[in-house]
Amino acid sequence: MSSKTKSATQPTPFTFEPYHLGEGEEYMNEAQVEHFRRILAHWKNELMSEVDRTVHHMQDEAANFPDPNDRATQESEFSLELRTRDRERKLIKKIDESLQNVDRGDYGYCETCGIEIGLRRLEARPTATQCIDCKTLDELRERQVG
Repeated sequence: MSSKTKSATQPTPFTFEPYHLGEGEEYMNEAQVEHFRRILAHWKNELMSEVDRTVHHMQDEAANFPDPNDRATQESEFSLELRTRDRERKLIKKIDESLQNVDRGDYGYCETCGIEIGLRRLEARPTATQCIDCKTLDELRERQVG
């Protein structure tokens, strides 16, 4: 893989200012909802631009190499990129679901027990749908069953 290809496929780091909770501030108030809406929208836009870059990269770099090893290398690189984009496509779907939850007023609350997920957990994982306790229990069940 060329250095040009590597830099073109590396996601840019997304940084944001953590939410500063005021004393006595209500959970998921308007300011917090807007904070997470911006995070989710920015993340989705970033992923969508990666998809566009991949399409252009694959069109630009596609070549019919006479050497079978070169062809195999290119196909392997394209396959890896497509798998990455498929994972990102699934993530975009989760982001869209999170944005729908924001619109409905359900964002930030555990879908299992209904308690607050927590601002820091949501900043670390904006698509989280469970509180840390419920998620831990689910993961333990998964390990025991599968």
